[in-house]
Amino acid sequence: MKRIQTFIVVVGGAILATLAQAMPALAQEHGGAEAAAAGAAAGMIALSAGLAIAGAAFGAALGQGRAVAAAMESIGRNPNSADRIQTPMIIGIAFIEALAIYALVIAFFLQGKI
Repeated sequence: MKRIQTFIVVVGGAILATLAQAMPALAQEHGGAEAAAAGAAAGMIALSAGLAIAGAAFGAALGQGRAVAAAMESIGRNPNSADRIQTPMIIGIAFIEALAIYALVIAFFLQGKI
């Protein structure tokens, strides 16, 4: 449990550090309030697209890992049921991967709005 808390703190700190460094990069020296607002909106779209891909990849990897671990444990306990476990496992993994691909498509659509 302590390792998970440490991991969450490290990842959270890395995300906050990235966000803190991204804001000065979005600042504009000239152009008025409208140009600054448009630049900030474009920066936030780019940032949200990147975070969406990161979250989708992390969630998909975690889900696939748990699904395969549970399937392998079931096959280890009852090797005769391997053919009945393997097919639903592969279908489930395909659905999990489809969710990550949907996030990738949405991120591409967001990038097109910049």
